[in-house]
Amino acid sequence: MIEPRYAEAADIIRNASALVITAGAGIGVDSGLPDFRGNQGFWNSYPMYERLGLSFIQAANPQHFEDDPHFGWGFYGHRTNLYRNTIPHSGFGMLQKWIKEFELDYFVATSNVDGQFQKAGFSEDRVLEVHGSIHHLQCTVPCNRDIWQNEAEYDIDEATMRAVDVPKCPQCNRVARPNILMFGDYSWLSKRSAIQEENFDEFLQLNGNSQLVVIEMGAGSAIPTIRHLSEQLGQRGQATVLRINPREPQIRTPHFSFASGTVEVLSQIQDALN
Repeated sequence: MIEPRYAEAADIIRNASALVITAGAGIGVDSGLPDFRGNQGFWNSYPMYERLGLSFIQAANPQHFEDDPHFGWGFYGHRTNLYRNTIPHSGFGMLQKWIKEFELDYFVATSNVDGQFQKAGFSEDRVLEVHGSIHHLQCTVPCNRDIWQNEAEYDIDEATMRAVDVPKCPQCNRVARPNILMFGDYSWLSKRSAIQEENFDEFLQLNGNSQLVVIEMGAGSAIPTIRHLSEQLGQRGQATVLRINPREPQIRTPHFSFASGTVEVLSQIQDALN
């Protein structure tokens, strides 16, 4: 027996003409990626930082790339390896199936830097990474405005969270850093994300009068960028937001909230579509 709200969500997707997928860190939990929610969540994933007495904000500080780059790359190199080895969960495939089956124009907007959408087969020019990507590098200084692919290999001593080697800027040979907007960041190059944002704005203009469905997954309120975007899109005339979040599902009607994990909710909607 399909619950009525899943049947309603299925009807909304079936009758939509465009889809915006918005995603925060929680979408990765079903792929086995860590949930950094609060210091305890971060330390559960990285107990070595609890021993060092460092929070996620402190570990993700861009100053490390200037003061102690091997330590800075200990955290980001470890995460690069993790994301390279992660297989995107089945929810990504369900979303792609709906896009194809219902001929939906689509765009992805995510605060995640892990590149999982591209890895799952979503088009590079249909993704907005508002905080940048760990799979791209820039000069730490920066001596120039270049952004390039992160093809470095990272060997991490997990006892000290230090990288054996660090990538270098090909122009000045000083330390490179991930092209990610970090906490208290003053040298992030936003050019790549700005181009993505232009593509997203163009998509929204083209679909200004469309029946729009927004599927939000794993976007928390601690850093509410994605939640605010979903709610802003939900104010458009023919837009409906489906918010999927096991901890913070609240959203005003006529939008829908689902207090469960991503794969569980998408599977229930898929059953209703069948």
